[in-house]
Amino acid sequence: MQTNASYTSLVAVGDSFTEGMSDRLPDGTYRGWADLLAARMAARTPGFRYANLAVRGKLIRQIVDEQVPVAVAMEPDVITLVGGLNDTLRPKCDMGRVRGLLEEAVEQLAPACKQLVLMRSPGRQGPVLARFRPRMEELFTCVDDLASRHGALVVDLYGAPSLGDPRLWDVDRLHLTGEGHRRVAEAVWQTLGYEAEDPEWRTPVPATAPPGWGARRVADARFARQYLLPWIGRRLTGRSSGDGRTGAQFSAELGKAFWVTPVDHTNPGPVTDWRQVGP
Repeated sequence: MQTNASYTSLVAVGDSFTEGMSDRLPDGTYRGWADLLAARMAARTPGFRYANLAVRGKLIRQIVDEQVPVAVAMEPDVITLVGGLNDTLRPKCDMGRVRGLLEEAVEQLAPACKQLVLMRSPGRQGPVLARFRPRMEELFTCVDDLASRHGALVVDLYGAPSLGDPRLWDVDRLHLTGEGHRRVAEAVWQTLGYEAEDPEWRTPVPATAPPGWGARRVADARFARQYLLPWIGRRLTGRSSGDGRTGAQFSAELGKAFWVTPVDHTNPGPVTDWRQVGP
């Protein structure tokens, strides 16, 4: 692992996990681990540039077609790629196809940057993880193999006890809370070779009394009504939560991505306040 790391640009590629759901800012926009990581990196490097191309709901085929060529053309120092998990959660999933597409993405991205970062995604403890664990672990075995062959770094979030805790997941049970995203940013930060700011990011949060039976049933009903049933509806109708959306730093009007950079690198602030660089 590199120490005293210094990178001048970052492009994030992926789905809702990288887009930042559910780390919501007061204005309703999402922040997430990639934005947090970019702000930290920018504080170390004047002129730092960043672009988040990730879009919620995207499958690995869509990531390869829509985001990978854009990231390659930008030639950043660092590219992060997290994809394929949405595929594994589908009732019918061809894991051979998913592995092949992930390999296609890595083969294009690795030569286009100084450092490619892959991840073993976190899994929320519960019945969903238990059901889809074999597919997820098959995906992560592929990630490890590709990293070994292409010189990529792997951030092991799946093996971190803290990130399996349901308390670090939003009410939709699919996305991390702000604290969860903070821990992921720390994990990537350390993997890139920067000095640890939170050496205990893997440590579980302190134990608390579990909610009672009634509170759990109310939470289950709310989850089913607000999240599960709409998700099933989208699957049945072939729709996606990402339909019509682009990455935060991608202009649909111009059909191209753009960089953002902080006005003051000594106090980067939220990425949403950074100025645009380029078209």
